[in-house]
Amino acid sequence: MTTSPPATIGRRLASMLYEGLVVFSILLIGFWIPQALLSGIGIVFNARGLWLHVFVLLMLYFLWFWLNGGQTLPMKTWKLRIVNSDGSPPRPAQALLRYLAAWPSIVLFGLGIAWALIDRDKQFFHDRIAGTRIVSTAN
Repeated sequence: MTTSPPATIGRRLASMLYEGLVVFSILLIGFWIPQALLSGIGIVFNARGLWLHVFVLLMLYFLWFWLNGGQTLPMKTWKLRIVNSDGSPPRPAQALLRYLAAWPSIVLFGLGIAWALIDRDKQFFHDRIAGTRIVSTAN
């Protein structure tokens, strides 16, 4: 595998902002519309069921793209790719671990993102945990 240069923090953050728009759209189509339709016929989920729906929906989105090319649409736009530490595509267990670790990384006031400021390789905390890294595909 050829090694690609690591992506800058600025490009990764810009991609994350764009990703927020995509996630909003996914939640609108894959969460809100089904929930509205179901509640219209009297099927209502409790808070735990709603969070589980969000969690699984986003997990399917991210794992699909990370395991099929290593890029979501915003990552393609910003010319970024998730790879294994040796430059190969991430394994399914790595992608799942990255997704699971990203939740507290982001939800805890972005501490896992800020981690990149002190990390020796400038990696986000969830990439460090999963053994993945984000590289630049722009050459």
